Amino acid sequence: MEKHIINEKTGIQYTLVGDYYLPNLTLPPQKEEYAIGRFGRMRLRYLKNHRRILYTNLMTSGKLAEHLREIDIAAYEQHDTIIRQMAQAQGVDERLKAEDQMAWVGAMNGIRNRAEEIVVREVVYE
Repeated sequence: MEKHIINEKTGIQYTLVGDYYLPNLTLPPQKEEYAIGRFGRMRLRYLKNHRRILYTNLMTSGKLAEHLREIDIAAYEQHDTIIRQMAQAQGVDERLKAEDQMAWVGAMNGIRNRAEEIVVREVVYE
């Protein structure tokens, strides 16, 4: 038996592994290597655990890294926008920071936590 064969109809090359011929399939080359942040990693975990078909389709088409990067960027932008809007609406500004630093830290932590909950629900787990 030959170690490698090529199907003439499809052009796919097969390699003999044990008693079976397995196709030599590879993913398309990635254009860039993306650094994925916290929200992108949360999206990856969500896709693996709850949206397996979408995860598999993105993985096999070579678009998973790009998808995670887009989600990560959108989530961080929305997170920053929500924090800015909530801080302005609640009057948490530099004046409060100068007068009562602990109150400012507490208010900003609350705002950040609420903004993260909104982003995770609306962007990551859409």
